[in-house]
Amino acid sequence: KGRRALGCFKQAVLVLRWFLDGTRLAQLACDNGVSVSTAYRCLHEGLTVLAAGAPDLATALERAKAAGLTHLNLDGTVIRTDRVAAPGPNGADLWWSGKHKHHGGNVQVIATPDGWPIWVSPVRPGREHDTTCARHHGLIDALNRIAAELDMLTLVDLGYENAGDGFRHPHKKPAGGELTEAQQTYNKVIRGIHGVCERANSLLKTTFKALRRVSLDPSRITKIAAAALVLLQLEYNRTI
Repeated sequence: KGRRALGCFKQAVLVLRWFLDGTRLAQLACDNGVSVSTAYRCLHEGLTVLAAGAPDLATALERAKAAGLTHLNLDGTVIRTDRVAAPGPNGADLWWSGKHKHHGGNVQVIATPDGWPIWVSPVRPGREHDTTCARHHGLIDALNRIAAELDMLTLVDLGYENAGDGFRHPHKKPAGGELTEAQQTYNKVIRGIHGVCERANSLLKTTFKALRRVSLDPSRITKIAAAALVLLQLEYNRTI
């Protein structure tokens, strides 16, 4: 007692205010009568504790197996960041997403058929393609393996084209040609079912304003996304 500026309860409230409302650290420091550096330390301690409770990929897939899910959904989301640009290996901006036209970090999200997030990946630079990120995290091999073992396919968009037999994505329109009627029908079915997985990313970003724009070091997005998943699962008392 008396050895820390904030007790457990006040520190938890500080972390939740940052997550839910996106409250600036300077304001949180003022409200709690502590320095900004102390507020940052309290926040990072909270992130570390929460992120430690997030399931790893093996655990998430085991839960999916045990639940007997018909299929999984995989989608990437770019979490915006306003940090200074960093040059990549070939001189290109490492965190700039050409698709979204802003800086950010790519996070892969696995969701259940009804769009409930069950796993989030560590962050990768926003310039990387979804398939590149998925391969880096071992998702391609893991999801192809679970498809072969349990016939549990993973629905994706065209960003994961040619990822393997365990994935199903829409047909790509050929250059100078048209899709057949059967291919168009297939695309409508796949997009209709897979479209539900957008709920997973929406749940995370609409529930937690902190995920809409991160002002911390982009590498911190790993713990922020994992902590957000844990908070969401605690709030709804649901892991799968």
